[in-house]
Amino acid sequence: MLGFYRRMPAPMRGALMMLVATAAFACMHASIRAASTGLHPFEIAFFRNFFALFFLLPVLMRTGFGVLRTQRLGLYVLRGTLNTAAMLAFFFALSITPLVQVTALSFTAPLFATLGAALILGEMVRGRRWAAILIGFAGTLVILRPGLVALDTGSMLVIGSSAMWALAILCIKKLSATETSVAITVYMALVMAPLTGLAALPFWQWPSGEQYLMLGFIALLGTIAQTCMNQALHEADASAVLPFDFAKLIWTSILGYVLFFEIPDLWTYVGGAMIFGAATYIGIRESRLKRQGKL
Repeated sequence: MLGFYRRMPAPMRGALMMLVATAAFACMHASIRAASTGLHPFEIAFFRNFFALFFLLPVLMRTGFGVLRTQRLGLYVLRGTLNTAAMLAFFFALSITPLVQVTALSFTAPLFATLGAALILGEMVRGRRWAAILIGFAGTLVILRPGLVALDTGSMLVIGSSAMWALAILCIKKLSATETSVAITVYMALVMAPLTGLAALPFWQWPSGEQYLMLGFIALLGTIAQTCMNQALHEADASAVLPFDFAKLIWTSILGYVLFFEIPDLWTYVGGAMIFGAATYIGIRESRLKRQGKL
């Protein structure tokens, strides 16, 4: 099986890894939704990060703990704090909002990141990417339809989560100039585990044996998803793999219907396609500009 994978062309390997990543993300989101019927979403977030530390330990054993030496601890803490706020909002939204709607609105994160890169980091954003940002946010309005439909808490939490995650992405951009990917990943878990633990304390209840298995499964799915997504971007250019991220909307549609009897309206798919198309264009455009040395 591994030999067959290695014989595949690089863009095909990247596409396959991205599809596996989207399926793992969708399954993780569905599992969080299911687990939230018995545990508070903040407690689920804590165990997601706590168990992630154990999954990361073999990586640290292989690379050595020396990779954690850093002069940028403050930026790591800021990134972890932003990530914590984003995760808590996102997990709570998953517990009260249809899976497809959460997924569609979560595609706004790259839009916020591009906006933040222009306004905070001073990166040059030209007309085409500004147009994509406007189209993407128009897609958000299509889903929410303010004035026609009451704005729900879950949707607002997803948008807030995307904005916080976008700020975390800007921190990662700064960190990646001097820090390794292993250090960035490990510090994320080291900062987020105690912060999400503090957030979970007011709602704490000890999980049952079955719930511990579910929580471990959520952490494992998250690790698989992140690993496969990173591998996809390693195997092929972003322009070749980013379009496959749309599969998340397909997987969550199936899981939402089969597990929770959710039937989203047409506007969720229309708006989601607009947001995803805009975000994908921005990703592809930035990838090409980097290759040309213009970004």
